[in-house]
Amino acid sequence: MRKLLNSLYILDETAWLTLDGENIVCKKEDNEKFRMPFANIEDIYCFSFLGCSPALLGKCAEYGIAVNFFSPAGEFLARVQGKTKGNIFLRKAQFERFAAPDAVLWQNTVAAKLSNTRYLIRRSMRDNPFLDDDGKLSDCIADIENGIDRVYELNDKEMIMGIEGVCAKSYFNVFDRLILHQKEDFHLSARTKRPPLDPVNAVLSFLYTILTSQYASALEGVGLDSSYGFYHSLRSGRSSLACDLVEETRCIIERTVITMINLKQIKSDDFEKQESGAVYLSKDGRKKVLTVWQEKKRSTVIHPYLNEKIPLGLIPYVQSSLLAKYVRGEINEYPCYLMK
Repeated sequence: MRKLLNSLYILDETAWLTLDGENIVCKKEDNEKFRMPFANIEDIYCFSFLGCSPALLGKCAEYGIAVNFFSPAGEFLARVQGKTKGNIFLRKAQFERFAAPDAVLWQNTVAAKLSNTRYLIRRSMRDNPFLDDDGKLSDCIADIENGIDRVYELNDKEMIMGIEGVCAKSYFNVFDRLILHQKEDFHLSARTKRPPLDPVNAVLSFLYTILTSQYASALEGVGLDSSYGFYHSLRSGRSSLACDLVEETRCIIERTVITMINLKQIKSDDFEKQESGAVYLSKDGRKKVLTVWQEKKRSTVIHPYLNEKIPLGLIPYVQSSLLAKYVRGEINEYPCYLMK
C-alpha cells in the first residue's frame, strides 16, 4: 500500500519556491523562510503568483510530485505533472471504454454520491435527533432513496443528471439545519459556486477544488488521463475524470465543513467579501481550513472494497487504482467508494 506523505501548502502571496540540492526552499524577499526535503512531500499547492523556479519544477516532475497553482482566492489555475506513468495501452483502453461508457458507470457514480449523502444526514440525525423534529430530514432521505432507485431504471445520462440535480437541491435545502453553532454567520440557503456568495459555500468550493486536484494527481499517478472522463462532459482545461471520482467523496468535504463550523475552528473573520458579493477565505482562513483537512486526511477508515484500514487521504489513490484495474479488464465493475 502506498504511504501517505505530506502536502505542502504555500499560502503567502509573496513567497517563492526554489531548489537547493534535495530540498525545497521557500523564500520571501530573498530571505529563506524554511526548507524541506523532497522525501517528505507528496504534492505542492501554491497560492502565490510568484510560483516556483524552473529547476524546482523539473525536480518535482522527476520525483512525481505534482505542483498545483491557485490564485490567492483559491481558484485553480494550473498543474505541473511529471512524465506519464503506466503505458499507452492503459490510456488507449481508457479512451475506448469511455468513448461509449457502460451506463452502470453513471448509475453507480450517482448512486454512490446519493448513498453517501444519505449517510451524512443519518449520522447527523443520530447525533442530534431533534434536527428531524418536523420530519424535513426524513423527507430528504426519502427523496434521495427514491433518486437511487430511479437512477438504476434509466440508461440516459442526461436524465440521470437530472435526478442527481433534484436530489442535490433537496439536500442543500436541509444542509443549513446541520449547522448547529455560529448560525448568525454561517448559513446556506442555496449552493453557489462561481463565485461563492457566503462563507459556507466559500469553504465547500475551496475544499472541493483541493480534493479534485488530489484526484487528478492520483489518476495521473496510476497512468490514467485525468482529463478524459465518463460522466462529466469534456472541457478544455478541466480534469473531467477527477470530477467524476470526486462525486463519490463530496460528503467527506461536506462533513468536514459542518464539523469545522460547529466546533468553531473557523469564524466569520476568516473570510473576505468582495464588492461583487463573492466571499472567499482569507489567508488565515485558508490556513485554518487546510490544517483541519490535513488532520482529516491522516484519520483512518476501513475501505469497503479492500476491507483494509487506510488513511482517508489515500482514498483518491485507491479509487484511481481500482478504476485502472477496471479499465484494464482486471475487474468487471468499478467499485465506487461507499461510506458505512
